[in-house]
Amino acid sequence: MKLFLIAGEPSGDRLGAALMSGLKALQPDVRFSGIGGPLMQAEGLVSLFPMEELSVMGIAEVLPKYLHLKRRIRETAAAALAEGPAALVTIDSPDFCLRVAKLVKAERPGLCTIHYVAPSVWAWRPKRAAKMARVIDHVLALLPFEPSYMTAAGMTCDFVGHPVVAEPLASLDEVSAFKAKGTAPLLLTLPGSRRGEVTRLAPVFGQVIGRLKVAHPGLRVALPTVRGVAGLVRELTADWPVLPEIIEDIADKRAAFAAADVALAASGTVSLELAANACPMVVAYDMHPLTLWLMRRAALIDTVTLVNLVSDTRVVPEFIGPECRADRIAPALMALLADPTAQETAMALTMERLGKGGEAPGVRAARSVLAALAGRQPFQTQPPPNTLPPSGA
Repeated sequence: MKLFLIAGEPSGDRLGAALMSGLKALQPDVRFSGIGGPLMQAEGLVSLFPMEELSVMGIAEVLPKYLHLKRRIRETAAAALAEGPAALVTIDSPDFCLRVAKLVKAERPGLCTIHYVAPSVWAWRPKRAAKMARVIDHVLALLPFEPSYMTAAGMTCDFVGHPVVAEPLASLDEVSAFKAKGTAPLLLTLPGSRRGEVTRLAPVFGQVIGRLKVAHPGLRVALPTVRGVAGLVRELTADWPVLPEIIEDIADKRAAFAAADVALAASGTVSLELAANACPMVVAYDMHPLTLWLMRRAALIDTVTLVNLVSDTRVVPEFIGPECRADRIAPALMALLADPTAQETAMALTMERLGKGGEAPGVRAARSVLAALAGRQPFQTQPPPNTLPPSGA
């Protein structure tokens, strides 16, 4: 059995790798082609081109690369059709993936199309679900309240759990070794995995560190990053008041997440990784003013932080757009350093509702894919208690 998979970002690469591992365990003859990053490649995928070419977010950010991305969409669709897979599995990155699915579906209407990560229609642009249903047959949802939105639009959908609940955590020895490098507070800085994010957030994060250093002269700063932006990160943090320890090794990243006293993070799934490690956080994010204006006009919720949404609390402070300023962010981090237990309950509840303690999400996703391919009603699992949309939706 052949499957064509597409992932466009590091988070999608992690999802794809876990799905591939689950599929290989359940269907040993499965073979893969498509686009993915290092984790998917380690599971046996030969990527059509570097995944990093697709890691672009925001209308204003996409425009300069529009023609190149259109060419890649056509190339990817042609490759998928040439492979003759049993299914096309697209993973997040909807602006790219769903355009590929549209072209493929036009040529092969009967091909099973599966999208991994439901669009956040509960947050903004609810009509996206109906539009997606024209080219997608089945959806794998990460959040427990999403299936009802997908089925209402005409697709089948399973809540398969979020992969963060199954990702390995650092051992006590690894954490102790990381902490042994210093006794001062350890700040984890996470300015994103896209070049545009890092470029916008690095200067602000540096200013925040300058303010924290006044109160904590021995402040340590760690910055886990990914292959595609590591060089840019080193360049943009060279003048920070505290030179960060830039981390690319996966084991060292796990240790940093577990050892940190507090984190300053870009908006995104990283808030769930922090919650899995019980690391209190502040979220800050900025983007092109046009992108921000359009998103705020369409927003249906009052928070962008997944921990806040899944736990149905608002305990994680966030500073978005014009609020993404050092003089606003630094006091919030100082407050968390003074009371690091403030977010404990919400983080634990988030992990419970995302499926912690159950079957690995990658295996659950694989079962759902195989059931959809077999033409059966996709397998259903009992979702965690919170199956309602977030407050404000």
